[in-house]
Amino acid sequence: MRIHLATDHAGFEHKEAVKEYLLEQGLEVIDHGAVVFDGRDDYPDFIAPAAQAVGLSGGAELNTDVGIIFGASGQGEAMVANRVSGVRAAVYYGGPTDILTLSRAHNNANVLSIGALFVTIEETINAIAVWSEIPFSNDERDIRRLTKFK
Repeated sequence: MRIHLATDHAGFEHKEAVKEYLLEQGLEVIDHGAVVFDGRDDYPDFIAPAAQAVGLSGGAELNTDVGIIFGASGQGEAMVANRVSGVRAAVYYGGPTDILTLSRAHNNANVLSIGALFVTIEETINAIAVWSEIPFSNDERDIRRLTKFK
């Protein structure tokens, strides 16, 4: 499993810290940018390639890659990512981690969109740790629902 990271300027600091954390964990990380802070950059330029690497356009339907994307709210970034076939992006901007668990267990989310204005880097790393440990339920009900939005 590879982890694809992407952000614009709003989540740049978070992405860099998360990248360091993931590499320290021995995980394979692909950084789709931004690679330098530029307050004038546009998130779709970075989010779309990361989403394509995770989604069906990035390979087989059984792609096990995941993405972690960052922005000010995480909302626009998730909207861009969810336009890619096979991507199921969930937004997290703090609060109970139940949303992380539900997004993986019931929706098989393969992209986590972080609202960097609302969570600290430490909260972000904790959220990623929770999100990445939760498997998909494989319940018939959840599988049936997922097949309805292909």
